[in-house]
Amino acid sequence: MTQRAKIDTDGPEPPGGPAIDAGSELDPVHPVRLPVLHRPAGLTAAEVAERVARGEVNDVPVRSSRSTTDIIRGNVFTRFNAIIGVLWVIMLIVAPIQDSLFGFVIIANTGIGIIQELRAKRTLDGLAVIGEARPTVRRDGVAAEISTSEIVLGDLVELGAGDKVVVDGEVAEADGLEIDESLLTGEADPVLKQRGDPVMSGSFVVAGGGGFTATKVGREAYAAQLAEEASRFTLVHSELRSGISTILKYVTWMMVPTAIGLIISQLVVKSNDFKESVARTVGGIVPMIPEGLVLLTSVAFAIGVIRLGRKQCLVQELPAIEGLARVDVVCLDKTGTLTEGGMDVTELRVLRPVADGRDTDEGRAAAAQRNGLDEPYVRKVLGALGESDPRPNASLQAIIDAYPDSETWRCTESLPFSSARKYSGASFSEGNGENSTWLLGAPDVLLPADDPALAEIDHFNERGLRVLLLARAVRELDDPAVVTGARATALVILEQRLRPDAADTLRYFDEQNVHAKVISGDNAVSVSAVAGKLGLAGAANTVDARSLPTEQADMARALDDNAVFGRVTPQQKRDMVGALQSRGHTVAMTGDGVNDVLALKDADIGVSMGSGSEATKAVAQIVLLNNSFATLPSVVAEGRRVIGNITRVATLFLTKTVYSVLLAILVVCWQVEYPFLPRHLTLLSTLTIGVPAFFLALAPNKERARPNFVRRVMRYAIPAGTVAAVATFGTYLLARSHYSGPGALDAETSVATLTLFLVSMWVLAIIARPYTWWRVCLVATMGACFLIVLIVPWLQDFFALKLVGTTMPWAAVAAAAAAAAVLELVWRLVDRRFPA
Repeated sequence: MTQRAKIDTDGPEPPGGPAIDAGSELDPVHPVRLPVLHRPAGLTAAEVAERVARGEVNDVPVRSSRSTTDIIRGNVFTRFNAIIGVLWVIMLIVAPIQDSLFGFVIIANTGIGIIQELRAKRTLDGLAVIGEARPTVRRDGVAAEISTSEIVLGDLVELGAGDKVVVDGEVAEADGLEIDESLLTGEADPVLKQRGDPVMSGSFVVAGGGGFTATKVGREAYAAQLAEEASRFTLVHSELRSGISTILKYVTWMMVPTAIGLIISQLVVKSNDFKESVARTVGGIVPMIPEGLVLLTSVAFAIGVIRLGRKQCLVQELPAIEGLARVDVVCLDKTGTLTEGGMDVTELRVLRPVADGRDTDEGRAAAAQRNGLDEPYVRKVLGALGESDPRPNASLQAIIDAYPDSETWRCTESLPFSSARKYSGASFSEGNGENSTWLLGAPDVLLPADDPALAEIDHFNERGLRVLLLARAVRELDDPAVVTGARATALVILEQRLRPDAADTLRYFDEQNVHAKVISGDNAVSVSAVAGKLGLAGAANTVDARSLPTEQADMARALDDNAVFGRVTPQQKRDMVGALQSRGHTVAMTGDGVNDVLALKDADIGVSMGSGSEATKAVAQIVLLNNSFATLPSVVAEGRRVIGNITRVATLFLTKTVYSVLLAILVVCWQVEYPFLPRHLTLLSTLTIGVPAFFLALAPNKERARPNFVRRVMRYAIPAGTVAAVATFGTYLLARSHYSGPGALDAETSVATLTLFLVSMWVLAIIARPYTWWRVCLVATMGACFLIVLIVPWLQDFFALKLVGTTMPWAAVAAAAAAAAVLELVWRLVDRRFPA
């Protein structure tokens, strides 16, 4: 039964022998006559070695992450590191080492960023090896999976449904081979490939099978560079990172004129000691730069990648963590997501006696003779159908397991399963002189709407069972209308294995106000029953996608009003994603089959199962290598942690930038000495921003991600920085009128430092809310550290901080208390007048 009808030996032979032709010119929905009497053996070991020696190897370095060099360069050679580096060198020359501490802090921060990203790189590279595409290559007549990088020019690469074409080539074998090239050409309709036709890397198989000879490998392949970029670990296209870049751009614009004014004020207008003037000038410039914010964001993302990597979740693009946290609609493919890939045949129900289609006495007699053997005969048909497909899907595999093949039947023509058709078929020579043609697929596609068999099928669908119809065709398999007049013969009842964790995952999304839409190619009633078993909210709101409107606006309304959609075609999945996006939704799409690729590509976030087709894994931003749908809440939680916490700490960093710029402007306007040395602001930044921000950025945070990052951060940072600057400068001016004589400037600086520390601590206390035990301990520890600096003599000398008298220190505390009250009032006013 494994032999089929004919071999075409026309045309040049591929390496290893003659190829198999696809038969006559056929429409993509048509079958092919594909005998398999001989297969090309592929290259020999000697030929492979020769090509490797010549360098004809697929050596495109597809990386899952940035190289070590790129990581170091990206963390070290930044605009702000360059500015700080120059200032650090100046301070090392003109001032004591304690005024150069900010340089060592930058080195430490940069080092932490590099180490964390290298850890993330190792995690990603290890996971990428697990999820790497491993095409099947035939050499010396033996098929084996190899790494993509091991393919050589002239290799014979086998293809099956769901496989990605990894290099350019020419078809050598074709068995109903249909290839989707939409990712390259934009053309959604699959292309029927026959022997000699070209195939391009980046396309994928949607139906049938075959093989192709590699004609271009490495960087010469059509989509090599595209594939390399698509699979690279990247930090771009992120609202969080683009928002930070926008903020830094404006900070730079503010910093340049302010710094120039400060330099002129301190070095020209004031006739101070040159070295101290330089030190105070640098002390005014350095805190304007929120350098740690970029590094902390990279660290937070990198740690997120590591955490998810431990859960066998491959993040192919960094923003995917952030993106999934912003998702408000998740589209779920039932098979492989809510249900496990495998199925079991639970019942075979014969609908009518099997006739052979001949309206003659002999034909009626043959049918009558078999009436008592209908079920055994149907079992034989199902076994033959299973054998006719070399790459069965989950449904057909269950049938193969339940009904072994009959060796007496021979397949003469085959029609591979296609998601667009929703059925497959084959013609057989039964070994007794009889020929028959059979179709296996969706009952409501193979039968007219008024067929009485459909009523019985609804009963099974309502129980969440999957039903396939076996029908005998009365037309030739290559007839475009082959389903017309097909005789319903038997129902194959399949039970799908529900994922044990699916119900909890759906419940999580519902609690987080993320709307789940089940989109499946199966019968709508059956899908609804499965969703109902799992407790999906709105599972009763079911729509047969064949009745969906085609206009985007009307489709979007239908999608908003319903939760379960059945009989969805691959193109409809793509249209549905677009319709949801048109309503302002951020859409995630999960899937594992080739019919999901287009929708995965168009969705804001594509999530593929690790066991899914190579095509789905290639376009998805997140790959669940453990095939566990339950991992998605972890990804959402990680994204929310990163976004929520970075928003928190960004307020701290930018508050410092605002008050530094304002203090510099006030100093220039009043023509006074800048109140701080670099050591003072290094101490303040470390205790009120650096150390707390690190812990706050890594803390749990379940707050739902919200848009407008820049607006949400600046609405707090601007008023907080303004209050801090005014309170600090006011206390400084008051101290200047109070103190006189030698050491007055040091006393004034100490009072201003105390005021700014207390105000900054109150900002930290507000940012740290809601309080937990560790947050309270964090704030208290930072306050205790500053107190130690004030009371330990050698630390007083090291940081040049010594409070003189009691009047001005208490005045500083009073000013800080008033500023704290204003901060609380402003915070509430901002929340009310400028909601996020």
